[in-house]
Amino acid sequence: MNTSQRNWSHQAIEKIESDFQRSADTHLIALPLAHFNQAGIDFYFKDESTHPTGSLKHRLARSLFLYALCNGWLHEGSTVVEASSGSTAVSEAYFARLLGLPFVAVMPKSTSPEKIALIEFYGGRCHFVASAGAVYEAAQQIAQDSGGHYMDQFTYAERATDWRGNNNIAQSMFEQMARERHAVPSWVVVGAGTGGTSATIGRFLRYRQFPTQLCVADPEGSVFASYHATGDTQLTGAGSRIEGIGRPRVEPSFIRGLIDQMQIVSNAESIAAMRMLSGLLGRRVGPSTGTNFVAMLGLAAQMKFTGQTGSILSLICDAGERYLPTYHNEAWVKDCMGDCAEAQRRLSALLA
Repeated sequence: MNTSQRNWSHQAIEKIESDFQRSADTHLIALPLAHFNQAGIDFYFKDESTHPTGSLKHRLARSLFLYALCNGWLHEGSTVVEASSGSTAVSEAYFARLLGLPFVAVMPKSTSPEKIALIEFYGGRCHFVASAGAVYEAAQQIAQDSGGHYMDQFTYAERATDWRGNNNIAQSMFEQMARERHAVPSWVVVGAGTGGTSATIGRFLRYRQFPTQLCVADPEGSVFASYHATGDTQLTGAGSRIEGIGRPRVEPSFIRGLIDQMQIVSNAESIAAMRMLSGLLGRRVGPSTGTNFVAMLGLAAQMKFTGQTGSILSLICDAGERYLPTYHNEAWVKDCMGDCAEAQRRLSALLA
C-alpha cells in the first residue's frame, strides 16, 4: 500500500469511528407481559431501529466497511457494490456517502419503491436483476467491471465483527441487562439473513461462558432450519417472504454449530405477531421483529410449562414505518400473505 492510499485509508477509518462516536447505544426495552412476568419470565427487546439508518444492519455495514478498509480492499474512488434489496444496502449507501465513494445495490426488480428511495437518498444507485438468485453473480460482475469492491455481506458478515466484545451487539445486550432480575438471559432470539448476528452472539456466549441459549427464528421458505438439522450445504428453497431474514440457499456466514434451537415461523404468524407487538409497544415494528416475537412466545410457553424462570431477549430489527404500504397494509397482506386471523387468535391465547 503506497503512502497516498494508506493516508486515505486512515482518514476513512477515522470518519467511520467519528460517526460511531456521535451515535449513542441503542435502547433495551422491557416488555411487560403480566401472564409471563408473574410466572418469573421476562421479555426484552434491544431496539436497533434507532441507528442513523434505522435498522440492525447499520452495525453490519459499519463492520463490513472497516473490515474492507483494514484488508486494503477499498481505495479512494472505489465503487462499492452489494447484493441487497433491503436494510444492508441502505446502511452501506450511508457509509459509502460518508467516505465519498459511489455505491451500487444489486436487487431483484420486485424490490419495493420505499427501499429503493432510501438507497437513493444516501446517494446509492440500484441495479435490477430478474430474481433474488441472480444478485450474487451480477454484483461480482459490476465490481469487476468498475474496478471496485463487492462487499459480499453473505460471506463476510460472520467474520467482520469482533465477537469477543469491542462494543458489539452481544456485549451491549449483556451490559444493559446487568440490573434486571434475570440478568443473564435464558434465551437470546434472533433471525438470520446473512447469519452474522447469530454468529456474533453465539460466539460471544461461548467466549464469556454464559449458560444462555441461542434460538434462531426462521421464516417459512428459508433453508436455514433444514440446514441446521441436516448439515446439507447444497439445500435450496423458495426463499423467505419476510423481508431481511431467511435465504433460498445456505449462506457462508450462517454457522449452524452455534445455534441451540431453530424455530420455523409461518408468514401468518410473523405478521400477526408484528401487529400484536406493535400494539403492545405503542409503535410499529417490522415483520422480522414479529418473527422473533413468535419464537420468544413459544420459548416462554415451554419455560412456563416446565416451571422455569428467566429472561428472553431479542431485537427490534427495524421500524415498521418502512412497511406501511406492505406488511402493515391489510389489503397487501391478504393478497400476498393470506389470512392471518387464525394465527392472531393462537398467539393471543398465549398471552391470555
